[in-house]
Amino acid sequence: MTPRAPRGPGSILSSASPRRQELAILLLDAGFIALAFYAAYLLRFEGAIPPSRMTQLTRCLVPLLAIRLTLHVLFGIHRWSFRLSGFHEAVRLVQASFTGTAIFISFFYFVQRAFEDVSIGPPRSILIIEFLVTTSLVGALRFSPRLANRWTVRRSQGPSIRTIVVGAGNAGELLLRDLFRSDEHPYRVIGFADDDPHKQGMSIGGRPVLGKLRSLPKLVRQLGVEQLLFSIPRLPSDKLREILDACADLKLNYKILPVSFAYLNDRASASMLQDLSPDDLLPRRQVVFDKEEVSRVIAGRRVLVTGAAGSIGSEISRQIAELGPASLVLVDTNENDLYFLLRRLERRYPSLKVRVEVGDVRDLTRLRTLGRQYRPQEVFHAAAHKHVPLMESAPEEAIKTNVTGCRNVARLATEAGAERFVLISTDKAVEPASAMGVSKRLAEFIVRDEGQRSATAFTVVRFGNVLGSAGSVVPLFKSQIAAGGPVTVTHPECRRYLMTIREAVGLVLVAGLHHPADLCVLEMGEPIRILDLARLMITMSGLVPEQEVPIVFTGLRAGEKLDEELMTAEEARVSLRYREMIRAVSTPPPSAGVMAQVAEIERRAAEGDREGLLAALRNLFPSYQPAAEEPPLGTAPPALRPAEEPVAGLRLARKA
Repeated sequence: MTPRAPRGPGSILSSASPRRQELAILLLDAGFIALAFYAAYLLRFEGAIPPSRMTQLTRCLVPLLAIRLTLHVLFGIHRWSFRLSGFHEAVRLVQASFTGTAIFISFFYFVQRAFEDVSIGPPRSILIIEFLVTTSLVGALRFSPRLANRWTVRRSQGPSIRTIVVGAGNAGELLLRDLFRSDEHPYRVIGFADDDPHKQGMSIGGRPVLGKLRSLPKLVRQLGVEQLLFSIPRLPSDKLREILDACADLKLNYKILPVSFAYLNDRASASMLQDLSPDDLLPRRQVVFDKEEVSRVIAGRRVLVTGAAGSIGSEISRQIAELGPASLVLVDTNENDLYFLLRRLERRYPSLKVRVEVGDVRDLTRLRTLGRQYRPQEVFHAAAHKHVPLMESAPEEAIKTNVTGCRNVARLATEAGAERFVLISTDKAVEPASAMGVSKRLAEFIVRDEGQRSATAFTVVRFGNVLGSAGSVVPLFKSQIAAGGPVTVTHPECRRYLMTIREAVGLVLVAGLHHPADLCVLEMGEPIRILDLARLMITMSGLVPEQEVPIVFTGLRAGEKLDEELMTAEEARVSLRYREMIRAVSTPPPSAGVMAQVAEIERRAAEGDREGLLAALRNLFPSYQPAAEEPPLGTAPPALRPAEEPVAGLRLARKA
């Protein structure tokens, strides 16, 4: 950890409670004002103040203190940030001091006229001296801690990285100011580089503009620079390549501001959403899982992940790779994303034994080959079709991938002698109303049934919508906001449970690998209304919902429900708290009759018998009522209803 700078007066005052800090500052101000007034008399009378003038000093000090301290409160300079004070605060301090002198002069002008005695007030020369000395002392109290911190921070940090800031504009100046304020970095800025001829030789924030960009290699060699910080807004890519090429042999580190400080006062664009974390959208605090706990289970193990190229599967793979498994096998039909995932993992974990295998979970022969080849100890099954509307139009595909595919991967785990198998399921499997939800419920049946006959420990992990995952509503809203709208919401009262990808994968690793029960569910707080989520995302982009970006309602699509549930009533009744925010459920395996129906459903899907398949699904799950006919893909929804239409209780309460 980086050592902190020694604490000075400013940090001591800042660490006090706000009211005590304000009182301490006012008391110090009072002492400085009295000292300045006394010093003014000493200077005026060359060190020997006559007794009559000492009486005058004592008489005038009380109204002077009252005027100046009152103005300090009115101008707010008793509420001072010793770390963040700058030019505007200095101007405010001078204004308060000048106003105090003006009021003091006016006060004694009228008093002297009332009593017809010019000796009541102090001489004008004393007023001028007092103004200068008071302003200097009060300013020194406020700014000296910051100046001292600039020197002490560097001494307390130990070795530093000699750095040049590329760009001497507003962004560069603000970056330098921020670096001076913070002790959480190793950078020692020795100067700027900029192509503006008017800035050459100038000093910015106490650091010189050393030269133009083409002179960077020479400057780096002469000054022993190790780091370049790019702070030029919209630096042309060709110029950046030119600088990197010129410095290629210098072994420098490079950093660039992803969003320039220069734009903080501008209106934020929708593209800034790329820099926002979906964690901020959760209506609860994020669940954090113990990395060391999972590492003890994964380290040195052979792991296989299906659906590894997907959003959930790739995050599972990344987190497992970080925990040091003996080998990691990634299986998916998406060879393009699988290849890029491999490259990322190899670059980040060069010593890890990673293998990618293009394979379809529907192909049992292929899976058995992989099982014999790699002998995985842990199997994570994330491969699935998950888009509800698409699966409504192709229920056979949902069954073949999500049900038969799950059966095949479960057999791989059993036959390969895996110790644990974890199925990624969804809240749509609870009282399913869609082909996708039905298929995931059937996959849960298969996992529980397989667990009866296998030495492998089988676990189902069920969670709700994952923010930012492929096909989720967040990327859709981002693209719609970036295009200027409209943002489409299915129904004004549609609610969903939301979690981050890291939470989802943490649940998979902690609950699945520790095998507390057949089913594990993350307690996700209250579901969030999708309309509220849409409005929040529009607001985060710096736009006004329903004015600058319209919201329209498209109506619920086939298979969608207004509200999702995480557990059935029976599961909720028998569930137990496994640990913070995880519920563990142990339920009896499905009966032989149910499994016979599952096999019949798989057979009809394989044969392409849609009518028979739908009848079998409705028979097993009365909650599933497929639409009579789906509109062709690509057709517009029948109606778009603007969100401005009066719907009771829809508007988010605006914070003052």
